[in-house]
Amino acid sequence: MNTVLAIHNIFRWLILLFALLTIVKGLGGMNGKKTFTAGDKRSAMFLMICCDIQLLLGLILYFGNRWWNMLMSGTAMSSDSNRFFSVEHAFGMLVAIILVHIGYSATKKNIPDGSKYKRMFWFTLIAMIVILGTIPWPGAGMHGRPLFPGMS
Repeated sequence: MNTVLAIHNIFRWLILLFALLTIVKGLGGMNGKKTFTAGDKRSAMFLMICCDIQLLLGLILYFGNRWWNMLMSGTAMSSDSNRFFSVEHAFGMLVAIILVHIGYSATKKNIPDGSKYKRMFWFTLIAMIVILGTIPWPGAGMHGRPLFPGMS
């Protein structure tokens, strides 16, 4: 489980990087005067792929660390850490991944380029806010995690 947790931790940075890149690209084309390119779509696609991999890693950790069992047994609310991982982190990240998928789907639609940029921008921005709010940052009490694997 430690290896999966380390990979899960590293993927957080890839997601934040691709989300930032997608937001910048979306912001740059929102005025409707820029043509939507394959490169613009690619950043959203890489974000979505990283989120999907992160979801799989998260599910392995969720069921492997018994967060699901805590949720079903009613002990999830017994401590801040249990509640955070079994409910808040899991729910927030699922919402964020759904938003990323909706944002990416806009890039495939036959709509004006400005609308593609706007949808990609807004859905990715909201997803990034949710992600930033539900990452177990260092110093966040009992559920805080180091910035990188191996750091304390």
